Amino acid sequence: MEKIDEVFEFYNAGAEKGRLERGLGKVEFLRTKEILEKYLSDSSYVIYDIGGGIGVYSSWLAELKNDVHLLELAPLAVEYALKNQNGNHIFSAEICDARNVQRADNSADIVLLMGPLYHLQNKTDRLQVLHEAKRVLKKGGLLFSVGISKFSSTTWALSTYGKDNLFLDDDIYYQMITTELSSGIHTRPQEYPYFLAQAYFHTPLELQGEIESSGFEIIDKYAIEGAIWFTPCLNEKWEEDKSRERLLDIVRRTENEDAIMGMSPHFMIVSRK
Repeated sequence: MEKIDEVFEFYNAGAEKGRLERGLGKVEFLRTKEILEKYLSDSSYVIYDIGGGIGVYSSWLAELKNDVHLLELAPLAVEYALKNQNGNHIFSAEICDARNVQRADNSADIVLLMGPLYHLQNKTDRLQVLHEAKRVLKKGGLLFSVGISKFSSTTWALSTYGKDNLFLDDDIYYQMITTELSSGIHTRPQEYPYFLAQAYFHTPLELQGEIESSGFEIIDKYAIEGAIWFTPCLNEKWEEDKSRERLLDIVRRTENEDAIMGMSPHFMIVSRK
């Protein structure tokens, strides 16, 4: 079984605090909620947010009157989530490895895997996570799986390449992205300690294949940020109501396009047990 000490340390040190409140994280947060809402009716669901970090999505889902359980690897993230949740909309939170979920069979209506599948470099471990998700889901239950695009580091470096961003001229960074492009393996260089911890970057078709091989029925695929993320002055335009709606209209119109899926930093695959 793969060791994930680097991932543990990354999230235990608070890497997720504030991430969805700034920059591209704002787009990711809004779009992720928007996609999830397509599948949430007025009913209250039992939801396992596996690898849910500091509980941002757990908190939102609890506010929608769901029975939410945050199951997270990093103890300090769990502690933070419990201390900062809305007192009127409580969710449970406990330490958990996504490969060994301490929950009963057929006990959840919905499982979120919005982190574990891109932090396990070993395919056997990823399939074990999917096996656990299937085990705890009720028949007909929904699985929401998020991947990071295999091309994300490369497209980001290309989109900002110029006098203020010379990452592509750095041999260390270039070696990192060539490894990602050839194998999907993301290894954080020592020279860039603020980069994402070790990960596996999928193509959308590759992640779909792993989910299908675990016995799930694919319902749909979504580009989360789509191609709008490389918009010049995105932060400024996002604060302008008309510009933000125009950007969102573009990503919504193209969210299911296979041809554009790999351009999105994150993508979501919705499947059913």
